[in-house]
Amino acid sequence: MTCIAEAASFAPARPLWESLLRRMPWRSVFLTPEWQETWWDEFGSDGELRLIAVGPSGAPLGLAPLRLRDGALSFLGGADLFDYHDFIAADPAFYPALFDCLEREDWRTMTLDSVPEWSPTLRLLPEAARERGCAVEIEDEDVAPGLALPPSWDEYLASLRKKDRHELRRKLRRLEAAGEIRVRLASPGSIERDFAVFNDVMAESREEKREFLSPERESFFRSIVHKMQDAGRLRLFLLEIAGDPAAAVLAFDYDGKRLLYNSGYRHEHADLAAGLMLKALCVKDAIANGLAYFDLLRGGEPYKHRLGAVDARILRIRVTR
Repeated sequence: MTCIAEAASFAPARPLWESLLRRMPWRSVFLTPEWQETWWDEFGSDGELRLIAVGPSGAPLGLAPLRLRDGALSFLGGADLFDYHDFIAADPAFYPALFDCLEREDWRTMTLDSVPEWSPTLRLLPEAARERGCAVEIEDEDVAPGLALPPSWDEYLASLRKKDRHELRRKLRRLEAAGEIRVRLASPGSIERDFAVFNDVMAESREEKREFLSPERESFFRSIVHKMQDAGRLRLFLLEIAGDPAAAVLAFDYDGKRLLYNSGYRHEHADLAAGLMLKALCVKDAIANGLAYFDLLRGGEPYKHRLGAVDARILRIRVTR
């Protein structure tokens, strides 16, 4: 059994990471090395990096991106910036082998946040942990509403509840009647300007979003926006009314899915439901681009269900050695 823990840099792990990610039964932008390295560079100074390659050196079973801090193991990042977490592994043999590797680490607890209900980790990791005599607890953490996308916008509208369909159509007509409407996608040439607009609109929309945008998180957002733009995954939408920004949505397209990461709107356009309408138009755009799933990510806000989303569970696993 080979256990290689690269504690200084992401670079040596990147080729393996990307190869394993392509073989996983599910994938997310949050599991990419770009996302996790960006978080580590901004927030990782208070722990030790453990990127543990598990399995034979010629054919590793998986990769465990972990942080060790005061005897506690956890995934990199928290629920404020990551909606999903998981190990980078497709082989069930990874899980018992992981505990062989962890024998040499000085840990007492392992807390794995934000594991989605469809991940094999929810079944396979507790089995492996209990075989080693560890105590395991699993608890609900949050929900992540999402919707399977039909082939056409008309089919999407028909899938909504009658009241929600009527309200959506009414609000879209009202928005269209408000003046010159334009939905614009940020381009490489406009990204700095459009990111600044997004930040302003997000901060204006709600007090908790304004408080959320600490200098460190804003720096993380800026870095991840550029990296996702370079990778072709960024979808930063702006809704303009008569040339003025009314709402903004930061989303990512990855593995046939669109993930709506954050958003905001100008209060002066609240009567037009500009924020909700831009989200609906993002759904329309995702359908037009042939995407299979629209993920509204963490949080059970009512507007998500009005757009037709169905809750998926996000769970937390706690292991005590």
